[in-house]
Amino acid sequence: MIFILFKDYTETKVVYHVVTISELDNVLRYGIRFNDKNTYKSKYYEFHNFIDERRTQHIPQWVIRSKAIFASMNFKNDHTWHSHSALLRLRIQEELCWICNENIANFLYEPLMLQEVPGFENAKEFIRKSGDRIAEDYWNCSCSFKDNLSRRKDKIAGYDAEVLILHDILPKDIELLYIASDHKCMEVSKWKKLFRDNDMNYANC
Repeated sequence: MIFILFKDYTETKVVYHVVTISELDNVLRYGIRFNDKNTYKSKYYEFHNFIDERRTQHIPQWVIRSKAIFASMNFKNDHTWHSHSALLRLRIQEELCWICNENIANFLYEPLMLQEVPGFENAKEFIRKSGDRIAEDYWNCSCSFKDNLSRRKDKIAGYDAEVLILHDILPKDIELLYIASDHKCMEVSKWKKLFRDNDMNYANC
């Protein structure tokens, strides 16, 4: 694990996005769209759509979770990086971004995914009793990206800020920062040096 804490957005003017290694080539060549990942329909559409259908009245019509690219403002020092992933730095259009609390949304993901699985009937009951309230709380705790720059909800303890980017990201606005494997999480230049030097270090089989 590598411990990373980037400078604040007010200095960097970038946000951060994680993709799998298998997606990296396509992302660097063609950019990022909200629905360009193989897992979008199978793992996330139902989840996003459930929350969208319960969007509260004060949310602008252009803020649609199911059509968003998700990014982070920053990371905690002890963030755990998933193996076989790449961390990207993105330049965004601030006026087309929204800030929400991912901690609230995550209360819905497991029950929505498990409710049709045998033995998890209580997940469906959880959604029936609490789903609407949780989704509404998610929207009520959100604000525009620009508004957040003065309110700084992303710095409040327990507010795990996710950036909903409601525009495509062009290749010119993407920078590859780190690649994580089972063994290392390093800057791109260090990965290239490792490959060049053939510096693999593992126990004999």
